[in-house]
Amino acid sequence: MTERRVVVTGIGTINPIGNNVEEFFTNLEKGVSGAAPITHFDAAKFKTRFACEVKNYDWTQHFDRKEVRKYDLFAQYALIAATQAVEDSGLDLEKTDLEQVGVIWSSGIGGLKSFFDECLGYAEGGNTPRFSPFFIPRMIADIAAGYISIKYGFMGPNYCTVSACASSNHGMIDAFNAIRYGKADVVVSGGSEAAVNEPSVGGFNAMQALSTRNDDPLHASRPFDVDRDGFVIGEGAGALILEELEHAKARGARIYCEMIGGGRSADAYHFTAPHPEGKGAIKSMRDALKDAGIGPEEVDYVNVHGTSTPAGDVPELKAVMNVFGEHVYKQNISSTKSMTGHLLGATGAVEALACIFAITHGVVPPTINNVNLDPEIDPRLNLTLNVAQRREVRCAMSNTFGFGGHNSTVLFRKY
Repeated sequence: MTERRVVVTGIGTINPIGNNVEEFFTNLEKGVSGAAPITHFDAAKFKTRFACEVKNYDWTQHFDRKEVRKYDLFAQYALIAATQAVEDSGLDLEKTDLEQVGVIWSSGIGGLKSFFDECLGYAEGGNTPRFSPFFIPRMIADIAAGYISIKYGFMGPNYCTVSACASSNHGMIDAFNAIRYGKADVVVSGGSEAAVNEPSVGGFNAMQALSTRNDDPLHASRPFDVDRDGFVIGEGAGALILEELEHAKARGARIYCEMIGGGRSADAYHFTAPHPEGKGAIKSMRDALKDAGIGPEEVDYVNVHGTSTPAGDVPELKAVMNVFGEHVYKQNISSTKSMTGHLLGATGAVEALACIFAITHGVVPPTINNVNLDPEIDPRLNLTLNVAQRREVRCAMSNTFGFGGHNSTVLFRKY
């Protein structure tokens, strides 16, 4: 079978530093931090009292009251980002074979807030169990993919990928392969998460995974800094319209870039900690390059997972150095989680948009908040510290890694 080429023809997002793509791209270049005190719940008793929340969100601008009862916040974010992307793509739905349009969406957790609220309601409800009829569909992680397909009538492949923080890269790879091998002409792919809530923050606090820099939230997410103390949890969604090249050309679509490959692997090491030498990450990146049929020297920018955890940042950079050899010193590397925080299952989709920004605008977004580089990190690496850098980006790589040892890597190239 002849492999088909896959391009990006539409994008959308709602995240801590932008409620649409234009705002997100502007703040990426400026190096804006999305961290602030938590407003979703009273966090006074928690070790961490800040997060990267979506700002100025008003559901009434997107949904009616009857409709929103069905949607957990993660599904709301999914529908908003996907709607932006579909509109941006210019797809004429009346002229499109909807059986050839799929939705492969991702979430690491799904409707955790809905689950928490219903359990609290049951515990407080006395002897008679009372649950909302919307409880199960609000909670399940796959429901966002279903809602997107229902809204537009998309009848192609439809499901959710769940691999913790690697979820949306896995979803994009599945979407890429579905188009490449003729199972769909167009796929809406991306991820959404809404985990700034009591059980999530409390659980990650118990693992000592979150930063507790409560006196200075804006500077708490500081990948590669010697004083990093954990990640900052974020929320939101990112969406991409992936489309077969000839299908896109036939309708005169604007093409942002081409998706050219993906890699997947397991650390097979520990249920939360990355392999100290980045062995799984190395395999994921190498497999992505092999899948794309390109050499390491063709990648200009690597958007690393870079969560700002003491255990995670150094092994990933070791892996990048292993994969790229001497070329690594000619690349730009950055962690945009320094700005957005960590969006868990949505992070890959939002960081794919950061790669698309670098390719289309010739600007590498920075790693902000770095004051003292960790002495274990090679100072010759260009980690794009604190200020965005202008350069031609012909090809960009994005890594995402998840609890369970899941690794996934995607590659985008200038079209």
